[in-house]
Amino acid sequence: QVQLVESGGGLVQAGGSLRLSCAASGRTFSTYVMGWFRQAPGKEREFVARISSSGGRTSYADSVKGRFTISRDNAKNTVYLQMNSLKPEDTAVYTCAVGQSFSANYYAYKYWGQGTQVTVSS
Repeated sequence: QVQLVESGGGLVQAGGSLRLSCAASGRTFSTYVMGWFRQAPGKEREFVARISSSGGRTSYADSVKGRFTISRDNAKNTVYLQMNSLKPEDTAVYTCAVGQSFSANYYAYKYWGQGTQVTVSS
């Protein structure tokens, strides 16, 4: 069992930045693929970004490419999502997850955090 705790969400104006953090329990964090997903009210869960266990490989949804950066610190058991140039359409609950493969599909992710709210005002 892996526990994930997100932090860093909040209210920000359009064009602003936020950095989300996701702290994981356990001693095998460095072996996990990690992903960020988001879900806006009335919409389906959406893939945002993923990172390989070493951090050497990353992938992004087209909607956030060039604005968001995923990274990880295996010594701290933490994965980050730096979000710049935020838009109102980025408003959602952001959740991190542990993946069983380097996939953008939510069903490939086994453990999920509770999520953190990001609200971008226009």
